[in-house]
Amino acid sequence: MHEKFMRAAIAEAHNAEAIGEVPIGAVVVHNQKIIASGHNSRETSQNPLTHAEIIAISEASEKIGSWRLENCSLYVTLEPCVMCCGAIVMSRIPQVIYGAHDPKGGTAGSLMNLLEETGFNHRAEIVSGVLEEECGRMLTDFFKNLRQTRGKARY
Repeated sequence: MHEKFMRAAIAEAHNAEAIGEVPIGAVVVHNQKIIASGHNSRETSQNPLTHAEIIAISEASEKIGSWRLENCSLYVTLEPCVMCCGAIVMSRIPQVIYGAHDPKGGTAGSLMNLLEETGFNHRAEIVSGVLEEECGRMLTDFFKNLRQTRGKARY
């Protein structure tokens, strides 16, 4: 089941890549249905808050009519950063499933684990490594191509 929803997140990542964004995608699932999706759009929007997870969480809250996403799962192609983990905790998402680990910015197990931090009033179960190779390869290929076509990456 995780692979089905991760494939939807990967499709969102491809949408990001198609517009020149870092290929990261996310979907929010409620009752085994995708209710929201998002992809990275920081370069397009010039807004540091427009990570895939933030966009998907915001859309899911609108659809449900609540900031509490207690019966939802978040699927994302890359391990969430500190900002996105904060949004996950604040929105009470109980389960986060991600593809590739992010050793430079991931805070769902790589650099630290904010989603299972006992000091917060909410914790999320983490499932990592779902379609990890495919998710990681998208990012590796994106940055490799970017370096070849633009020189040093601005990302």
